[in-house]
Amino acid sequence: MQTIVNATRMELTRLKNQLATTRKGHRLLKDKQDEMMRQFLLQIESYKELRKQVEYKWLKALSYFDDAKTYHYEAELKEKFLIPATTLELAYEKESVMSVIVPKIKIKEAVEPKLTYAFHGTHPLIDDIVMILSKNLSALVELAAMDKKVRILIKEIEKAKRRVNAIEHILIPEILANIKVVKMKINEAELSNTIRIMKSKDLILKKQQANESLKD
Repeated sequence: MQTIVNATRMELTRLKNQLATTRKGHRLLKDKQDEMMRQFLLQIESYKELRKQVEYKWLKALSYFDDAKTYHYEAELKEKFLIPATTLELAYEKESVMSVIVPKIKIKEAVEPKLTYAFHGTHPLIDDIVMILSKNLSALVELAAMDKKVRILIKEIEKAKRRVNAIEHILIPEILANIKVVKMKINEAELSNTIRIMKSKDLILKKQQANESLKD
């Protein structure tokens, strides 16, 4: 609690205005936190579904790759995957979610996947691996963008939550305590002033009575 320098009615008005502003800011920040949480929950469902699909295809390709090692040396396999089977042209953008900037990636153009090695001496499993990974590439890029977006939203939600809690449990109680102290000091000052006036009035009356007694 901060030290009250001037316990005056002007200070009391300032504290009340500060309390009203702080409560308004608290409501706005809480609304922002709730909306970010809603956006996060919408994102997380599609994110989990997309991740499940990508991981399934990725693990399937890895399983085929392990099987392909039975028919080819590892050096042969690496050589066959040197040239990409497909390419993507991406557009990088940004979007705002409750004033939080998150990345947005659009696929402008995708080249149809094709095999870039000779068929002679190549097991058909290699073809399956290439086609699975090529067709999974766009989903992998989308997953990466969604993953970054989700992480940013989590960080901002935690930050907003800390601010909301700080305002609710520290700042507002501190202002209320200061208002209580100022009110108490103002009441004490008014009571002291009333007592001083009454004593002064009593002294004046006694002096008047004494003067009247001397005249008599």
